[in-house]
Amino acid sequence: MTIWLTAEAADAGARLDAWLAENVEDLSRSRAQQLIEAGLVTLPSGPPKKNYRVSPGDSLRVELPEPEEAALQPEDIPLDILYEDGDLIVINKPKGLVVHPAPGHPDGTLVNALLYHCGDSLSGIGGVTRPGIVHRLDMDTSGLILCAKNDRAHRLLSAQLSDRSLSREYEAILRGAPKEDSGKVDAPIGRSPKDRKKMAVTEHNSRPAVTRYRVLERFPGYSYVRCALETGRTHQIRVHMAYIGHPVAGDPLYGGGSELGLKSQCLHARAIRFIHPSTGQAMSFESGLPEDFTRALAVLRARL
Repeated sequence: MTIWLTAEAADAGARLDAWLAENVEDLSRSRAQQLIEAGLVTLPSGPPKKNYRVSPGDSLRVELPEPEEAALQPEDIPLDILYEDGDLIVINKPKGLVVHPAPGHPDGTLVNALLYHCGDSLSGIGGVTRPGIVHRLDMDTSGLILCAKNDRAHRLLSAQLSDRSLSREYEAILRGAPKEDSGKVDAPIGRSPKDRKKMAVTEHNSRPAVTRYRVLERFPGYSYVRCALETGRTHQIRVHMAYIGHPVAGDPLYGGGSELGLKSQCLHARAIRFIHPSTGQAMSFESGLPEDFTRALAVLRARL
């Protein structure tokens, strides 16, 4: 598959491998380095050096090799399937389930479960470790995730992510409450220069990120909010809410504390809307709140 990318003014000076990892869905920095070294990333003037830094207006062609046969093993892990047809599958992911294999999580993932359930009917665009995965959810974020069962569907759904015709809504409990009942956080997100495990609002090697929020309920010291993503950056809601001073409750990485009996971030992907890649029909799915979320809400409501 061939991808064309154009660098903008905000990208000036970024290392090419880091920039590619931020701009190509599901591409790691190490994989980007491999593509550069193999001559699969080119400028009009030819292949750039591996330490090349991006300039505004650079037009880059990226050749993504066809995925090799996956060595992953299918696993009989129960799936909460809300919808399925020949093109796609919508799953309600529980908290604690990793989406795809990664260091420290070689198996027991959603991908292993999909391989068991779907067999060979998964797109290969995500590569050997992420077949079918159109977008991601953090391990401890529950809720709806959309997967593609063929490459055509994957390409069309990914295009909807880019043009925002595919929309996602989340609900969260925050520490404290925003002053306004609704608002927008428009702040670029990139890898934290202080902690590589974290993302951060930064101008360095970052990408634009926009989150809209609305306060549903207010409590002493907390708030219940709904968030809509206009972009899909790693940890976006968690980073943006922490940036405005109200981290997601229970989030150990971004300062959410461990109150309310929460062991991880109280964040749930409640709704997803998209256009079916074959029928053109508008589709919408919603997921009820998980038990730890409803339990925390009950505790807060009891305090009023």
